Amino acid sequence: MRVAADLDVKDKRVLVRCDLNVPIEDGKVGDDGRIRASVPLLKDLADRGAKVIVLAHLGRPKGEPDPEYSLAPVGKRLEELLGIEVRMAQDVVGESAREAVRATEPDPVVLLENVRFDPRETSKDDGERAEFADELAGFADFYVDDAFGAVHRKHASVYDVAERLPHAAGPLVAAEVEVLKRLTEEPARPYLVVLGGSKVSDKLKVIEALLPKVDKLLVGGGMCFTFLAAQGHDVGSSLLEKDQLDTCKAFLDTGKIVLPVDVVAAEKFDADAAHDVVDAEQIPSDRMGLDIGPKSVELFAEALAGAGTVFWNGPMGVFEMAPYAEGTRGVAEAVAALSSGDAKSGDGGALTVVGGGDSAAAVRALGIDEARFTHISTGGGASLEYLEGKALPGLTILED
Repeated sequence: MRVAADLDVKDKRVLVRCDLNVPIEDGKVGDDGRIRASVPLLKDLADRGAKVIVLAHLGRPKGEPDPEYSLAPVGKRLEELLGIEVRMAQDVVGESAREAVRATEPDPVVLLENVRFDPRETSKDDGERAEFADELAGFADFYVDDAFGAVHRKHASVYDVAERLPHAAGPLVAAEVEVLKRLTEEPARPYLVVLGGSKVSDKLKVIEALLPKVDKLLVGGGMCFTFLAAQGHDVGSSLLEKDQLDTCKAFLDTGKIVLPVDVVAAEKFDADAAHDVVDAEQIPSDRMGLDIGPKSVELFAEALAGAGTVFWNGPMGVFEMAPYAEGTRGVAEAVAALSSGDAKSGDGGALTVVGGGDSAAAVRALGIDEARFTHISTGGGASLEYLEGKALPGLTILED
């Protein structure tokens, strides 16, 4: 796979697909982790004399312009982080975009508006996507994909444009592939996976794919209650997927699943609700579990001790609410503590990978130093699909 550093970009226009899909709160960027992750590539290309045209999406607009999903706040934050002017186009391939691309001097970085404002971006019709990709490709000499969070989508700005231009992987995509290969090709033992999040059904395929490969699989978050129910325990009003009970029983039969032994149970889904730590096997009928408890954190930390490889995806509770954040914090600290030594080169520490999405957001929200982990993924869904063994269109075309 060719990488961006291999390209001679001086005096060339480079179309860069970034993952800038960040939360917008009151017209301003909330968690800017993905924007900060994109900065090194954009700065490097600009420093090497390229005219950089950035493509990105935000949210799920319905194939037409929608002020709620404008990339304008992202452009402002990107400009602050880059320290150079970012010219914001008012459309994707219209007159504003064409003018912005033509006027890249003295503005070395242009941000086109949300690519999902054009319905052809996500169209199932190959011809419609091809038409849109032709227009995008007409802006540039090279294409670089640095949006790992989108490589599992066969979208025009991810797949079809790469067919039309000399292309390369950005450093984020290249790093993700390298780390994910280490997770799937002879990982250092013991190999442990920590999964959280709301539903078993959301993680069903990845559990099926990982169970034969891991030594232990630790389950927290809302999904743990379906496992507890599968063991015959009352889970009160906690999240429960009754249609997954038999599946969970089969997973439990492998002997590799580790479940919480206590949980923080509240009267309702509210930060101010009355709550207590209760035995995971004795959740009151009028309470719902919203976090794993302190004994479970200790149990998980003991299971993780001595691991050679750890993949963590999904929070242990509703970390956005302070009373239910300590389980996620405890597990994050236990995983981070394994990365002693020069873990990034595989020397002296475990390979610790945070699987993007809510897990990465939790690390930042809880104030845990990201450098304490070997790798924090920029693409939760894409990471999971890679681990499931699926072919990801955005990677397939880059490897061609």
